Order: sequence, then C-alpha cells, then structure tokens
Amino acid sequence: MRGLHADTGYLLYRLGLRSGQLFNTFLQESGVRLRHYAVLRLLATSEGALQRELSTRLGYDPSAIVGLVDDLEKLGFAERRPSPVDRRSRIVVLTEAGGAFLRDTDEAGRRVTNDLLGPLDPAERQALHALLLRVADRP
Repeated sequence: MRGLHADTGYLLYRLGLRSGQLFNTFLQESGVRLRHYAVLRLLATSEGALQRELSTRLGYDPSAIVGLVDDLEKLGFAERRPSPVDRRSRIVVLTEAGGAFLRDTDEAGRRVTNDLLGPLDPAERQALHALLLRVADRP
C-alpha cells in the first residue's frame, strides 16, 4: 500500500487547501472569501457573464453562484445588468469598486503564492505553473 504523499491527486488537494486557507485568511477582513474572489477575477477578464456561465467556468454549483453574486452586489463589487443580447437574461459585471478591490489584493495574492511555493526556485515555479495550466485547460 502506498502512502498519501505518493498520490499526486492528494498532494494537489492538500496544496489547494493550503492555498485557500492562506488566501481566505488575508481576505477575511474584507468580507470576501476565495470563492467571491474567483468570481471577481473571472469578471475582470470579460465584459460580464451570465450566472450560468460563471457556474460552468468556475465549476461552482449554480445555486452557489446566486449567493456569491448577491454578496458581491451588497459589497458594491459586482452588479447584475440586462444582457445586451437577450433582454430576458441578466449579466454580472465587475464594478469600479470591484476592480479597485482586485488591484488592492494583487500584492497579497503574490505574497500568498510566494509563501505557498517558497521551496521552489523561479524556474520550478514557472514549470509548475505551465504544467498546471496544461492539466487545468483539459475539458
């Protein structure tokens, strides 16, 4: 029987947990959690998205997206607007305050990553990132 540390999936799981814990600790004071942050980061790369698109792209349950967007609206970081292509639908867009929040958290995100990947040299970090992108981009 092999040990847990021989299982790459388990190691990725542990790394994800640790990353989430570190980032949530930083975000705690703002009232935002990592799941909110992921929605904001995704919105920052688009002109807006339908909630079902957010759910699909982030891998979150659709009912969770509703609550996350509600929270972000209360904070003034996102808002729902009528879709320009389908008046029956509403898109979620990043507000100016949401963009400012993301800019303010950039340095903290780098610190979390640096703490998490401290044992790796820059070339190893770059290689790990490239490998994770390859795996994450698979359907």
